[in-house]
Amino acid sequence: METRKNIAKEKKRSGSHNCAQAVLHTYADIAGVDEDMAMNMANAFGTGMGCMEGTCGALVGAGMVLGMVNKDKVKSMKQMREIMTKFQQRNGATQCKLLKGVGTKVVLRECPDCVADAAEFLEEQLGA
Repeated sequence: METRKNIAKEKKRSGSHNCAQAVLHTYADIAGVDEDMAMNMANAFGTGMGCMEGTCGALVGAGMVLGMVNKDKVKSMKQMREIMTKFQQRNGATQCKLLKGVGTKVVLRECPDCVADAAEFLEEQLGA
């Protein structure tokens, strides 16, 4: 059985989605948005926020899902903090350029794996 985590990872690996789109599109049904809207909502978050300067796009996508599912700012922020903490612990960074090794030439995590991690941690929160 294929998991959503693997579906999201494959969407990124195929090149058809940026990292935020891969996560949001995979969870569009539970977030209550259609797939076209999910793609459009996340299309500005390829290479993280601010073109590698900010948060990994996969994390942005996870945050979008939380907001739409919870419809509760405090709950969503708490769950997002937990996702980001776990992501940081596993990968050593949450900022796209650090994950990609820009300036350090040390890639901490490839994009499809970042997407899979964000999806895994999102699922944990959605099940909570």
